Amino acid sequence: MPQLDPAGFVPQLFWLAVIFLVLFLLMRGLAVPRVGRAIEARRQRLDGDLGRAAAMRTEAEAVLAGYETALAAARGEAQTRLRETAEQMAAAAAERQRELAATLARQVAAAESRIAAGRDQALADVRGIAADVGRAMVEKLTGATPDAAKLAAAVDAALAGDAPAGRAS
Repeated sequence: MPQLDPAGFVPQLFWLAVIFLVLFLLMRGLAVPRVGRAIEARRQRLDGDLGRAAAMRTEAEAVLAGYETALAAARGEAQTRLRETAEQMAAAAAERQRELAATLARQVAAAESRIAAGRDQALADVRGIAADVGRAMVEKLTGATPDAAKLAAAVDAALAGDAPAGRAS
């Protein structure tokens, strides 16, 4: 193989050095500055992006703080309205309860007066029935019709709890 011939090493090393030098100068003059500019542009873009991200993060934190403040205010207002509504409903319920109590009191008073009237009517009916029964008994036992005034007085005395005069048991 000709490349491994030790006599051709010197020209090969010469051309290796020349080509290396040319490629080194081309890289140093053209490629390395372009790569450096690309790296610098990327670094500046990253720094700008990081700066914008930090600004957006700060803005997002401010918006979040505003949201939390607004939410706390809304919750407080909702609690206040809820409490006011509960108080209004309690007052309305108390008013309805007072009205119902007054209505019930009127109904109870009316019922008591009807009961008293019914009781008075029943007592009057009992007097009449007692007088009729007494008259019937006297007529059956004696065959004579008793005096209505004396019979009414005896019934009234019996209903009052008094025994008629002369007939004490």
